[in-house]
Amino acid sequence: MKTIGLLGGMSWESTIGYYRAINQGVKQALGGLHSAKIAMYSIDFAELEKMQHAGDWQGAAEILITAARKIENAGADALLICTNTMHKVATEVANAIHIPLLHIADATAQELHRHNIQSVGLLGTAFTMEQEFYKGRLQHEHQLKVLVPDEDDRKTVHRIIYQELCQGTILPASQQAYLQIITKLADAGAEAVILGCTEIGMLIQQKDTNITLFDTTTIHAAKAVEFALAE
Repeated sequence: MKTIGLLGGMSWESTIGYYRAINQGVKQALGGLHSAKIAMYSIDFAELEKMQHAGDWQGAAEILITAARKIENAGADALLICTNTMHKVATEVANAIHIPLLHIADATAQELHRHNIQSVGLLGTAFTMEQEFYKGRLQHEHQLKVLVPDEDDRKTVHRIIYQELCQGTILPASQQAYLQIITKLADAGAEAVILGCTEIGMLIQQKDTNITLFDTTTIHAAKAVEFALAE
């Protein structure tokens, strides 16, 4: 079994989901007392969040590169950045280490294609919904049509992520707001919706809607298990 490197803490609430899902995947595959081999480094998200909103992506990249090198030195065979937003600097991180980086957007796109989805809605932070590093990758490298909410709804999605979900707060009113936005995306032509922030799965699950959801935390974790157990 290969060792999975997790770069977490963005936020730690969703990193818990990664740790649980990867260990459950290994146990399901191998049975008994098997669990995943994991090397994890968790950063202080408060420092990174300030850089994100100040537009200091170079500073943010340096934090992740330092952490990624520590994970590699701990013996990891591949790296996962346990957040969608910080894949904005995934190229810089990948170029600074000597192990493969399993990109969350690529894993998600592969799963979408496996289900023959061509048009998909995207929820996430404003950075993820509005900038090209994620949406553009899905469109140009994976030939997907990507729909995002309107400006007011994007502000709502972003606010709930940072002010509630990243702090472990789950509110019924916020769940309803997300479900309404998901319905709008479906009405606009989305065949499914990507939960493109690793905290959103804390608020919305498939049982809450008839619209097909793709939870990036679950998908990314499954890709890690596949890598770890591959011959």
